[in-house]
Amino acid sequence: MLGFLVMLLVAAIIGFIGDALVPGTMPGGWVGAILAGILGSALGGYLFGMGGLPSGPVITGLAIIPSIVGAAIVVWLVSWASGQLSGSNRY
Repeated sequence: MLGFLVMLLVAAIIGFIGDALVPGTMPGGWVGAILAGILGSALGGYLFGMGGLPSGPVITGLAIIPSIVGAAIVVWLVSWASGQLSGSNRY
């Protein structure tokens, strides 16, 4: 149980880092950040695995660098889909 909670905390931190790297915001606060971190971890792991890139350090089963890259992609996609990217609200 403690390992799961630590994984959620790491996912939230990764989600907030991904949110900080991309213009726009991830809706949902902590829950949105956790979801972006978990989905970003899966997406980043898949993309890095396909490219044969090293995953770097791993904390509680989440590879940090691919997770941050994946979380940034997830935040960008959600921001784009919701129209929150800068420049998209001009009209």
